[in-house]
Amino acid sequence: MSLSTYHHRDAHILYDPARLAQPDLPILPAFGEAWLDPDAWAERGLVVGSAPGRGASQFLAVDDHQWVLRPYRRGGMAAKVSQANYLWTGLERTRGFREMRLTRALFEQGLPVPAPVAAIVVRRGITYRAALITERLTKSQALAERLASASPRLLADVGATIRRFHDAGLDHVDLNARNLLVSADDKVWLIDFDRCRLRSEGAWRQRNLLRLKRSLLRFSPANAEPFFTALVDGYRSVPADHDKV
Repeated sequence: MSLSTYHHRDAHILYDPARLAQPDLPILPAFGEAWLDPDAWAERGLVVGSAPGRGASQFLAVDDHQWVLRPYRRGGMAAKVSQANYLWTGLERTRGFREMRLTRALFEQGLPVPAPVAAIVVRRGITYRAALITERLTKSQALAERLASASPRLLADVGATIRRFHDAGLDHVDLNARNLLVSADDKVWLIDFDRCRLRSEGAWRQRNLLRLKRSLLRFSPANAEPFFTALVDGYRSVPADHDKV
């Protein structure tokens, strides 16, 4: 089933109708700016937790669904100008719509990503705000939280999983130990595809891996080198028709 769009005044949503029947269900906040406001979801008793990180993703329970609401937030120097507002250059070029379509493309390839539910964009003049909703991977932990007990097998699986995404052409510009999740059965998932894109093979693969290595050094400085070695071994173990990193 293809993605659908819904528009109401300055609010726009790109969504999967198989996971979100319609954006104006009574159980949900009134469609529009409220969808970007965690308090609006909390007032309806739909927030059941939150995740660490910029933007403070909210865990939502909507009927039988477990979702993650992630507002887009700037970091670094740009945040001093505005944390949540982005320059409007067209609906399809918004952060939310681009990430929604990319995540959907990866999901349809059978790659281990959370199912995308909806991207919400609200325009205000020359700027916009946005958020993304995905299915929640319950009973999973960030790799950063599993490093203390991570086995060589798990780290090899992490490397092999990254290789699958690279072979699909994904340049993950923020590959780190918090964007890799490990489920209770040790399945590895990749999340957060903001600003990521599909590319032909190139040096970006090595840059992704080196960024992840710096993340391992941050979370486990004493063991980062052997951890990264095990990870790269798993990465290289995946057969492919082209040269390996």
